[in-house]
Amino acid sequence: MEYYRPITLRAADRPDGALPLAGGWLWFSQVEVLRRDGPARVLPVADVPAEVRDRLTAPRPAFAGVPMDRPTVMGILNVTPDSFSDGGRFTNPEAALAQARAMAAGAEVLDIGGESTRPGAAEVPVEEEIARTAPVIAAMRGLGAVISVDTRKAAVAQAALAAGAGIVNDVAAMGFDADMAGVVAGAKAPVILMHSIKTPATMQDNPVYDDVVLDVFDFLAERIARAEAAGIPRSRIMVDPGIGFGKTVVHNLAVLERLSVYHDLGVPILLGVSRKRFIGTIGGEAVADRRMPGSVAVALAGVAQGAQMVRVHDVAETRQALSLWMAVNGGAK
Repeated sequence: MEYYRPITLRAADRPDGALPLAGGWLWFSQVEVLRRDGPARVLPVADVPAEVRDRLTAPRPAFAGVPMDRPTVMGILNVTPDSFSDGGRFTNPEAALAQARAMAAGAEVLDIGGESTRPGAAEVPVEEEIARTAPVIAAMRGLGAVISVDTRKAAVAQAALAAGAGIVNDVAAMGFDADMAGVVAGAKAPVILMHSIKTPATMQDNPVYDDVVLDVFDFLAERIARAEAAGIPRSRIMVDPGIGFGKTVVHNLAVLERLSVYHDLGVPILLGVSRKRFIGTIGGEAVADRRMPGSVAVALAGVAQGAQMVRVHDVAETRQALSLWMAVNGGAK
């Protein structure tokens, strides 16, 4: 099997014959072809199979009403006592709503999570997770941002959708709870499918891959197919390669280096790197909430490979950085 990674170009660098990437702000005139059984090679777009060109260039439809032709921001709101960066800060409903209002000024999507998925985290009972998330989601309606619920559990997703959420963000790619696909399909809700291995409690126990970039691709392709079989159209699917989930620093960097290969799946890409441990390891910052500069740097690297949405704690800082990146790279709209 061959995997096609568009080699991205800024609008300002676009040569004759270059094609638009996913209908967005970047272009490509060459594609790196990856294989498991041989070295990579580079092809001009004219030599790429037509169906692949169509998949790589096709504009991605709006996701829950959010346009995918420019970089967008998902703000993180953890209503948990034990999340790795901001656990305990927003368990009070008033504090959570105040943070949501602040983030809504710069984020198209607000992602509400009631269960920590940090390495080593224990599972939260369904009833407790619903009690943490559903009332906050209901109070957030009308802020102007789409609300996403970050959960692996069908009952939590169902309660969140009833309370006003518009997206289900499942870090288990609907593999944890057998009822999740039915809930998402029945509600006609968009879903984000993220790559991970095992559970948060065990995912960092010596993760091993044959080829992490391609293993993640195959996992996501299989989960997309499973979602479509359950009645969820591709137009309502986004993928997340799961940086920091069941991956070492080396794995994370490999996925980031070739992030644009996931455009070959034909759906939008969410990149979540904010404040993660590998940023602290490389940047020399042990305290999670001091990793904003490194988080913004990696988010911009993802945008430079066409990631349509970045999931962040530091919304205002990321929005400012994106505005400047788009302006100096000729992609401002």
